[in-house]
Amino acid sequence: MPRKPAKKTEDVPAAASSGRAARRAELEAVADDVRARAAACSDLDALRAAVAGCTACSLCETRTQTVFVDGDGSSGVMFVGEAPGYNEDVQGVPFVGRAGQLLTDIITKGMGLAREHVAICNVLKCRPPENRDPTPAEKTTCTPWLDRQIELYDPRVIVPLGRHAACHVLRVDAPMGRLRGQVHELGGRKIVATYHPAYLLRSPGQKKECWKDIQLAMEVLGLEPPRGRSS
Repeated sequence: MPRKPAKKTEDVPAAASSGRAARRAELEAVADDVRARAAACSDLDALRAAVAGCTACSLCETRTQTVFVDGDGSSGVMFVGEAPGYNEDVQGVPFVGRAGQLLTDIITKGMGLAREHVAICNVLKCRPPENRDPTPAEKTTCTPWLDRQIELYDPRVIVPLGRHAACHVLRVDAPMGRLRGQVHELGGRKIVATYHPAYLLRSPGQKKECWKDIQLAMEVLGLEPPRGRSS
């Protein structure tokens, strides 16, 4: 019986490349569908309902509920984290627990604003199991929801919290030290990156650097530090 010709070695990487291209195309199609559904939402209530029913990725199978946003954004500032954690998944509210309390202190004691007058959200609307890092595919799929949130809230300044959120919002890959301490502009929006509150709980010595970033965001908003808080 004649032998089948062996596969050429160059066929293997070609097949792998073809498989990756197919997966990318599939992912882009899913993201395009999410983008279309997000664009169809004319207000935040409609967007919240659409997010709650999202099954675009496998995180819908493990979440307790989606975590959409906290606050009305009337102050003109939006804080963006990476993804919900355990407490957020249970309560359906972003940034609760110790890290959330520290963020609340930054907003109320540092900026002199009420938490309910800022907007707080995440890149992902569902908690990754065991609080693992979100995958690139999950972020690609979920980003249209965040994009539409930004359009509807129309913040004067966006404050990404932590390197992962900052790199995603700014569309770069860089260390936090190169991202913070300045006002970026992307798509006509001002962006001031700073440390994640959970990191500040582990490294309290960095709180002064965070305050410098917050002051930059306040300058964009035209806010003066609360009385007794200038440095």
